[in-house]
Amino acid sequence: MKRSHVLATLTLAAGLAAGAWLLAAPRAGFVSADQVARGGEVYAGFCAACHGANLEGQPDWKRPGPNGRYPAPPHDPSGHTWHHSDTVLAQIIYWGTAAVVGNGYESDMPGFKDILSEEDILAVLSYIKSTWPEREAAFQREITLKQ
Repeated sequence: MKRSHVLATLTLAAGLAAGAWLLAAPRAGFVSADQVARGGEVYAGFCAACHGANLEGQPDWKRPGPNGRYPAPPHDPSGHTWHHSDTVLAQIIYWGTAAVVGNGYESDMPGFKDILSEEDILAVLSYIKSTWPEREAAFQREITLKQ
């Protein structure tokens, strides 16, 4: 087999493995205090600069900025993070918003697949979700379980 075919096969296999993990993101399962604490650290280091130290997002996040892109939304109950399943949220963190939404959508939200481990991505989601009131948490659990 030619070297280019081997590289293409390995790249495809890696992509399929990542896709399988994202589809198998925990569905409202057990979350430990250590996982939430680790998620808080990851959030502070990689998310807070855009999404706010208190998950408040950027001002006017519902309107496109001068560059045509939407500012970073809040992850608190005032935002829409809790409207999405765990799988979708993990995919956005892993691949970036533009890759997940597609159709030429542009976003400043990068993918973190080369920076954060799968465990870190799940931890940061656990941290964000741990801050929601029961109403939003229950709504998001239902969406996750239905997917």
